[in-house]
Amino acid sequence: MNFLTEIVAFVVAIGVLVVVHEFGHYSVARLCGVKVLRFSVGFGKPLVRWVSKKTGVEWTIAALPLGGYVKMLDEREIDPESGTTIPPEDLPRAFNRQNVGKRIAIVAAGPIANFLLAIILFSAVFAGGVTEPAAIVSPPAADTAAARAGFEGGETILSMRDAPGGETHAIRSWSDLRWKLLDAAFDHRRIVLTAKTHDGTFDFPVSVAAITDADADQDFMDKLGFTPGGGTLAVAGVEAGSAAQKGGLKAGDTLRAIDGRPVDNATSFIDYVKAHGGKPVTLVIERQGQRQSVQVVPDLKRDASTGKDIGRIGAALSNQLPTVDVRYGPIESLRLGVNRTWDISVYSLRMFGRMITGEASLKNLSGPVTIADYAGKSARLGLTAFVSFLALVSISLGVLNLLPIPVLDGGHLLYYLVEAVTGKAVSDRWQLVLQRAGLVCIVALSMIALFNDLARLIRF
Repeated sequence: MNFLTEIVAFVVAIGVLVVVHEFGHYSVARLCGVKVLRFSVGFGKPLVRWVSKKTGVEWTIAALPLGGYVKMLDEREIDPESGTTIPPEDLPRAFNRQNVGKRIAIVAAGPIANFLLAIILFSAVFAGGVTEPAAIVSPPAADTAAARAGFEGGETILSMRDAPGGETHAIRSWSDLRWKLLDAAFDHRRIVLTAKTHDGTFDFPVSVAAITDADADQDFMDKLGFTPGGGTLAVAGVEAGSAAQKGGLKAGDTLRAIDGRPVDNATSFIDYVKAHGGKPVTLVIERQGQRQSVQVVPDLKRDASTGKDIGRIGAALSNQLPTVDVRYGPIESLRLGVNRTWDISVYSLRMFGRMITGEASLKNLSGPVTIADYAGKSARLGLTAFVSFLALVSISLGVLNLLPIPVLDGGHLLYYLVEAVTGKAVSDRWQLVLQRAGLVCIVALSMIALFNDLARLIRF
């Protein structure tokens, strides 16, 4: 059933994104007076085909749903040996006869349509409301930015500003905090977080200068010492013969502390256990309203993903974090939708740049298998999660197509920008050479993405 969900969600996601992207090209081409011959969703053998009586456009749904295209009238695509010619009355409507400004507008319209879709989807999510973890901090690990700033755990973060004297931005949820810290981490800024504690409201100066670009690729929040807290961590199940069973843990036990450290977050608890393989740890648990201590010695196990020995107690955990319902008005939702789309686009471009320079791992590239997996997972989580996933992939598609790689929209835009500056079109010979080079790049990127997909499947 999960596999079927992934397939359906993947087809719906790709179908929507392709139609939106190609409709951007199509609509602007029509506005510019260019004759559109075919609008195809997918590649390969057509499964469904019909011709519009009004426009004469052939609409096609093809067998391979991993893309699509809009075919426009173009003299360069006519084979002179075939004897086929374009009727004289249609020549002014050929794409290649349009001025460079119109050609730029037509090519750029596809990625722009993807960005507009993301803005609409994110705005809908913000306006419709979403339930997210509250911005409550779990006790941070020692010698992290959060610990050095004075966080002890249990603080509710209310706002963030640049230090000194920057504009104050409200923090409404953990997701909101993550995005704002990510932005600060990229620029290595010093910030001040205002948080509510049991004793009142205080400022916590935080330095994110220690975060490297490689850290930003991974879960940089862990390195900063920020993990969502304030929740309840319980034992959902215990494996037979495991360290948890030997130590006396039972399903339904609520975990309160480990070696004197308060427990309110699964991530920090698991990290502590991993670091103490073969060493006894003392757990304070609550069972049927009564607190008691138990001692557990985590088994030392080899982690298949890292090859390192880690501690494991063999217990399934249930972590319930406090949540907040975040909802905005129409104007604010639109503003946040634009900001979120811009932030993700800039982050994606930075990631591409760092992968090219070797500062970020190529393991960050994902292919259709991973997209299908996340599409299915987000669909099972609900409409809001799936819509947010759709917006994220739409941005990725828009950014990818704007890269100055021949074959992609960005490559064609590069040709036209050169023409606009120099007054001369890039020669057909150079275009052919660059197209072949661009095709090699795309195939290489696709192979790396597919390899990453398969590696993730094998690992998990």
